[in-house]
Amino acid sequence: MSAFNEEKVLSVHHWTDKLFTFKTTRDASLRFSNGHFTMIGLRVNDKPLLRAYSIVSANYEDHLEFLSIKVPDGPLTSRLQHIKVGDTIVVGRKPTGTLLIDYLLPGKRLFLLSTGTGLAPFMSIVRDPATYERFEQIILVHGVRQKDELAYHELLVEHLPAHELIGDMVKSQLRYYPTVTREPYMHMGRITDLIETGKIFADLDMPALNPVEDRVMICGSPGMLRDLKTMLEATGFKEGNTSRPGDFVIERAFAEQ
Repeated sequence: MSAFNEEKVLSVHHWTDKLFTFKTTRDASLRFSNGHFTMIGLRVNDKPLLRAYSIVSANYEDHLEFLSIKVPDGPLTSRLQHIKVGDTIVVGRKPTGTLLIDYLLPGKRLFLLSTGTGLAPFMSIVRDPATYERFEQIILVHGVRQKDELAYHELLVEHLPAHELIGDMVKSQLRYYPTVTREPYMHMGRITDLIETGKIFADLDMPALNPVEDRVMICGSPGMLRDLKTMLEATGFKEGNTSRPGDFVIERAFAEQ
């Protein structure tokens, strides 16, 4: 059996000249947990050209969705950004990753800290009923440079609270905190700075991060991962993994190309 499925592109949405989303069909045999990533790509000269991409769609949906940057000279994204409805995408059959609520110890609040396309796995996690059953509050933080890069803003603010399955839980438990660094916006600044100064907690009217009550998932740029890991460990948080649950988990398979 092949390690890949071939899926058809169902829709493509370009958020900016550097960011786009696309949906594909989903083979009935594909199983994944919310927060997982898989290898996806295109066939080039009859060989698969692949990169790791987190799955945006929830595991109960009948399609797959992915969020991608556009790199002009990127081996994959220079081609992928031009896909159209009906084109074929190669999708790996073995999703994996560390951003699963199963890899976290029980806690009161779940912080999902993301920059750029690092938002992708958290879009499936905030659509998972199990997330709301495990935690009293879910705080989704998304940091970008410019406000038009706030992918899924409308879905998070308007559509999810009206979702027939999880709408009531979203309205009472999910806090969405978008922040921008390069132009005026209601929340401004890097996630690390907002945590260090305490501004984010003042804005949300909640206490600073503590390892007794809080659990954290992190996905974004390598620098952000490194800085937040250092900050959390200095506060007493312990990193979890696939074999031992912890206070925070990090996804290091970040699609740059």
